[in-house]
Amino acid sequence: MSISDLKKQYPELNSSEILHVDIIDDGERLENIQDSTQDFVIANHFIEHCQNPIEAIRNMLRVLKKDRILYLSVPDKRYTFDIDRPVTSFEHLLRDYQEGPEWSKVEHLEEWTRVVGKMEDVEAERHIRWLTDTNYSIHFHVWTQTEMLEMILALKKKFDFKFEVELFFKNKDEVILILRKRD
Repeated sequence: MSISDLKKQYPELNSSEILHVDIIDDGERLENIQDSTQDFVIANHFIEHCQNPIEAIRNMLRVLKKDRILYLSVPDKRYTFDIDRPVTSFEHLLRDYQEGPEWSKVEHLEEWTRVVGKMEDVEAERHIRWLTDTNYSIHFHVWTQTEMLEMILALKKKFDFKFEVELFFKNKDEVILILRKRD
């Protein structure tokens, strides 16, 4: 989103300084970026907002040049407002990838509203409608440090994603992964 669109969609950012970016695109699809053209991709607290994280990571690797870096930082749900939410299973992510994420979108919005927002009944229904109507970005998926590593390794094994894990570590309330694309 452009800065003005971001501030319209998320009024809580109005007082924040937001840096201008050169590329505006759907971060999950990266349709405006050609294959093997980027030296690095930074997905800082992004993948949890993706409705289809496997497809997003596939596309991030697709746009990277060989031997270049994908930087992922992902919040560990145990240290965030997501603490009471169940961890997203790899099977769930696989279904999002194979069938598309529409099958689970309402389920995610309901869980977010009831577990994180602590809303029930009419208030919850109204909020879910608002989230849907505004296409508000929530944490669709959540992990702990262990499940994040398991997911990344499962991607490598199941889909033969071409990367090496250069670094994996916990940084306070987040997990940081540095992946190097291989061909």
